[in-house]
Amino acid sequence: MKTPIPRFSPLDPGSSEPIYRQLYWRFREAIANGVLGPGERVPAARALAKELGLARGTIDAAYSLLTSEGYLQARGQAGTIVTPDIPIQPTAAIRTPDSSPSVRHQPETLPFQMGLPALDAFPKKVWAQIGARCVRSTRAQDMANPSAHGLQSLRTAIATYLQVSRGIACSPAQIFITAGYRDTLSLIAHALLKAGDRVLIEDPGYPPTRQLLEHLHIQTVALPVDHDGLQLPAQGSDALQAQAAVVTPAHQSPLCVSLSLPRRLELLGWASRQQAWIIEDDYDGEYRYVSRPLPALKSLDRDGRVLYSGTFSKVLFPGLRLAYAVVPQEQVERFQQASQTFRSSCPELTQAIVATFMTEGHFARHIQRMRKLYSERRAFTVAGLNKVLGNRVHIDANPGGMHLILRLGNQMTDWELVERMRQDGLFAEALSEWSLLGEKPSGLLLGFANITSQASAEQLGERILALLEPAG
Repeated sequence: MKTPIPRFSPLDPGSSEPIYRQLYWRFREAIANGVLGPGERVPAARALAKELGLARGTIDAAYSLLTSEGYLQARGQAGTIVTPDIPIQPTAAIRTPDSSPSVRHQPETLPFQMGLPALDAFPKKVWAQIGARCVRSTRAQDMANPSAHGLQSLRTAIATYLQVSRGIACSPAQIFITAGYRDTLSLIAHALLKAGDRVLIEDPGYPPTRQLLEHLHIQTVALPVDHDGLQLPAQGSDALQAQAAVVTPAHQSPLCVSLSLPRRLELLGWASRQQAWIIEDDYDGEYRYVSRPLPALKSLDRDGRVLYSGTFSKVLFPGLRLAYAVVPQEQVERFQQASQTFRSSCPELTQAIVATFMTEGHFARHIQRMRKLYSERRAFTVAGLNKVLGNRVHIDANPGGMHLILRLGNQMTDWELVERMRQDGLFAEALSEWSLLGEKPSGLLLGFANITSQASAEQLGERILALLEPAG
């Protein structure tokens, strides 16, 4: 009698997990779930290979691993069976392929995912070649504890890049490599602020900024943003009695407006008079589509009051967990002390790969390509959504950035539509959730960097349109 083939979830040939390991996990799950009971015969390797369209060696490798771990027993001509006295564990205790520490597996990227660059356009081949070279050239001293300040070659490459592209004159000594924006903000807070200090933030604004500062027992004072950026209150206002301000001048997060020159000078004047700090979060300043990218606020700083926060998450990819801070020359020693005390270092191999990627010219070329690509993807995403949604929404005409803002009418709250979209496998964030002041704006924040055609945008628009209809 032919042994029935167990019903497995589909194998994924595109996964980084080898097929024999996928099969191994599926057998373990089947045994844990009771689909294959103790003493039950499993399909012959030849039959299973034919059924699944796999090589016989792949099945043998999976069976061999299961046998060595005691899940299966080979009985010669009697075939292979599930170990008769095997204790059945609860399903939750079985490590599936998705939770195995040996497998690099990430959840599927959702349409309109925020914060993701165009992953399909990243030069992976060049990156892999540089990575292999950096690994081969690793010396014994490179394997020791990395510098808390960052790899010298990367700091030098960043200083050169900022001088050319963002108008910031700085030395490598002023640059501190961090593990992302939150790490940068935490470093600045530990170096320059203390519990009970007050920090001005934008409203609407990036929620993690407020959350991190409040976690450090630093008070946040929300100030409104209009079409010219952050609005400072009139001189003499109690709100101005703060030790720092966090701003996103190039593309305000999330409204994407740019801080106007008069507002920039006003903010710098306030910092100079108050002896306060300005933390400039320049998370995607390279991506402006109506003109050349604006110089950084830091480029106008003459009194050493601006701390510049840059990141590789948007211009390369967020999986790097690599960012940096540029601090005033007079504060370098204080930041060196804070780095040694409060934070760990980023892997030097990753830093070496990024440094080589920059010094060989790949970084600048990649940004130029992405600026052109994002301009195209932004245009056909707007066209596709407008064609389907028509007057149901209004899309803000922003000069740059990597996301769109869809303004909603009174038909539905933004958080309600976001919940419906997530249930339908679409990503969105509610604009109202980014605001603390007054009447909260209603809208959707949608990333467009990974929308590859107008047809795709139209199809996604149809799904949003269906979700805008009243339930029931």
